[in-house]
Amino acid sequence: MSNNANRGGFDRTRLPDPLTYYEGQGLDFKERRGKWRTSRCDFHGGSDSLRINTTSGSFVCMAGCGARGGDVLAFHMATHGLDFIEAAKALGAWTDDGRTASTRPTPLPARDALAVLAAEANLVAVAAANVAHGVLLTRVDLDRLLTAAARINVVAEVIA
Repeated sequence: MSNNANRGGFDRTRLPDPLTYYEGQGLDFKERRGKWRTSRCDFHGGSDSLRINTTSGSFVCMAGCGARGGDVLAFHMATHGLDFIEAAKALGAWTDDGRTASTRPTPLPARDALAVLAAEANLVAVAAANVAHGVLLTRVDLDRLLTAAARINVVAEVIA
């Protein structure tokens, strides 16, 4: 293996799934099917004119504001004001000597995040009701509550 193979750099295969990424950025789509979907364009004030390809991640504003790019990396650079390497690291697509340079979690689609929050909040509510009625929680119950709290924190970090 050559020395260049161990240097690291950009790895396109590590970019997040486009649909997951865009939903994680808070974009809502008018369509629920199809490769191209429409959402608001925050580049020029939010009208529903941003077309996003959910397969490639490319995007283009149909209102003529000039926003366009070929993938989620280009979108991330434009919306967060980052250069190529900073954006690649933030998305977990930059490696140093074969290791991912960022440990940022992949964004969850909003629906999945809400499902996790609902399930974990329900578990916490049941445990709280049991404690309020004098039920002592077992070590297993306490461990599961700590897991629920950790999952809620992860979702909060991803959504924030």
